[in-house]
Amino acid sequence: MSIVMMGELGFEKFNFRKLGEKIGSNESSIYRYFENKHKLLLYLTSWYWGWMEYQLVFATHNILEPTEKLTKAIYMITREITEDSNFSHINEVLLNQIVINEYSKSYLTKEVDEEDKEGYFASYKRLARRLSEMIKQFNPNYKYPSSLASTILGGALHQHFLKDHFSSMTECGGEVTPTEYLTNLVFNVLNQNFNG
Repeated sequence: MSIVMMGELGFEKFNFRKLGEKIGSNESSIYRYFENKHKLLLYLTSWYWGWMEYQLVFATHNILEPTEKLTKAIYMITREITEDSNFSHINEVLLNQIVINEYSKSYLTKEVDEEDKEGYFASYKRLARRLSEMIKQFNPNYKYPSSLASTILGGALHQHFLKDHFSSMTECGGEVTPTEYLTNLVFNVLNQNFNG
């Protein structure tokens, strides 16, 4: 229910009082599980990145050829999310929209370093490392695989946000997808730098 409400209201208007009313529980019972709505957002986004990592590993596990593997990885990270019947208790489509619209609010805080030490961003960082390794497999001479991996992860969210809210700032939408744009960007960069 928290995913549905946060998706409908947005992070700023969502609160535990409203959630409690919706689920027929008092607000204080929700605080037993989550200290505040920021911690709930951290939990939801951590689950999302863990699910994305699972999807990436499953989709690329048997692919040995580096170009095909990296292409598939970029697709998995940048695609339009559809409902995953393996996880009926979570609406991945709504959660994806929350991550697109609200993820930066989970880490653009003064507490980010402490929360990172506590492991809140472990699944996000693991996903970035996996992607970085695929970039290195494709082009071992490329000097910035971690930066490019984080650019893909953040860029995917940003391009989906732009196409939905600031369409004049992107070619994505209609004919061009974030997948097409980021695949083009990544392989142009990696091929230009193939020889170091």
